[in-house]
Amino acid sequence: MMMLNKGRYQVRLAESAEDLRAAQRLRWLAFMGKRGQNDDDGLAVDADAFDDACHHVLIHDQRSGQLLATFRFMLLASGAEIGRSYSASHYDLNRLKEFQGPMVEMGRFCIHPEHADPDILRVAWGAMTRFVDDNNVQLLFGCSSFIGTDTEGYADTFALLKERHLAPRRWLPRVKSPKVFRFARALRRMKPDPRRAQAGLPPLLRSYLLMGGWVSDHAVVDEQLGTLHVFTGLEIATIPPSRQKLLRGVAG
Repeated sequence: MMMLNKGRYQVRLAESAEDLRAAQRLRWLAFMGKRGQNDDDGLAVDADAFDDACHHVLIHDQRSGQLLATFRFMLLASGAEIGRSYSASHYDLNRLKEFQGPMVEMGRFCIHPEHADPDILRVAWGAMTRFVDDNNVQLLFGCSSFIGTDTEGYADTFALLKERHLAPRRWLPRVKSPKVFRFARALRRMKPDPRRAQAGLPPLLRSYLLMGGWVSDHAVVDEQLGTLHVFTGLEIATIPPSRQKLLRGVAG
């Protein structure tokens, strides 16, 4: 199913086992491959039990046909279903059970390691905007990942998140995972260096924050993927009108 054609990029939903495997292969390259794993025989993939419950988005270069980016998403009728989500396996999301209205979990977003065009992320958001509008989605959420598990390397970034971007208390996730970095507590007296803080933000998380997104007060250490991640939420109604106009311009 086609979601969007924009410039050199085509965005569509996976429709076959081969499509899903291509997405899982790209995820392995983007997450595990970046860690220098040398056991790649060309067949290694990143897969989990949540793949069967999600839609998978593929972003191709229309000229070469190469798969450049992918992510998956799960549509939930309301917060009452949030226990089904991948995020709920890492965070205590009981507070969000009270959220009324459709919500979507986005996850496993990644771009091919050899391609860094910022337009890829812009087109991905355009496709998601179309889906959000068509399904009256009121909340986007997911886990925003930082490469590596060294918390000290992201001290300024986490201090910035603590200072400006924590979730409203009524939605704030509680700790569930056994290995976490409680950055809001650990860095409560730290003043971030703005330049270093911005440099440490993953592009997807930066996009969320520009739209008014918020994060958990702790990061989960994910040894399997070799990442740190923070729960991230974005209430659609709070996106600034100018940003909504830009997104809908991409969505067409």
